[in-house]
Amino acid sequence: MAQKIIFTDLDGSLLDARSYSFDQALPVLTLLRENDIPLILCSSKTRREIELYRERLRNIAPFVSENGGGIFIPEGYFALETSGESVDHYRVISQGTSYVVLRKAFVALREKLGAAVRGFGDMSVAEISQLTGLSQEEAACAKMREFDEPFVFNGDPDEEFLGAIKRAGFYWTTGRLHHIMGRNDKGQAVNILIKLYEKKYGRLVTMGLGDSLNDLPMLQAVDQPVLIRREDGSFDGLVDFPGLVKTSGTGPAGWGEAVSRFLQS
Repeated sequence: MAQKIIFTDLDGSLLDARSYSFDQALPVLTLLRENDIPLILCSSKTRREIELYRERLRNIAPFVSENGGGIFIPEGYFALETSGESVDHYRVISQGTSYVVLRKAFVALREKLGAAVRGFGDMSVAEISQLTGLSQEEAACAKMREFDEPFVFNGDPDEEFLGAIKRAGFYWTTGRLHHIMGRNDKGQAVNILIKLYEKKYGRLVTMGLGDSLNDLPMLQAVDQPVLIRREDGSFDGLVDFPGLVKTSGTGPAGWGEAVSRFLQS
């Protein structure tokens, strides 16, 4: 029998887009733990933010931070030696460009174009908390960037600025916020972890769940991709391909609906 593995986005998917609660998904989360099905958190959040949720979720699996920039594997999780650097009881596989480099490029492009755009590096913890609805603790963790810089425009997205990011050799994606990053994405990280899980279990059946464009590479890398309906009832129109399943419920309710079907299949 194939081992089931689940990769999931957090904000707007497993977590409610406003309250960041996962209460509506609790019954299914309990089933995952009881059946030893790995749940890999794959988010634009920082390592420190994800660690807060791993503790709340009682999650012990590897996780992926900052849109695929970092893969964090608890030491000894896989029996075979895993590549990467040993950091704070993890094996860390770094896929992304360093935050220092990204931040420098972001500021230089903004000054060159006179763009009305601000990144987390320009904001205080209080401003990030107000912008995102995160608690002060979580907002402080959100500033501890390693592999990408979230940013917001003063008004509509500036297409010239977004184009300049690519011309400078970087990439951007969007979810709740825009992000400048290197050549990493969630799909690359998921593929690395799938190979490691195949060595551990043999045959796999994988599911991925997300709600935004930054989740697209992850959804394309799994067997059963699921797009979560947003709070306003819509779906991200930039995410669509053959075989994509769309939920009827929103946020963690839709997440639970999809995962429950996956467990029964």
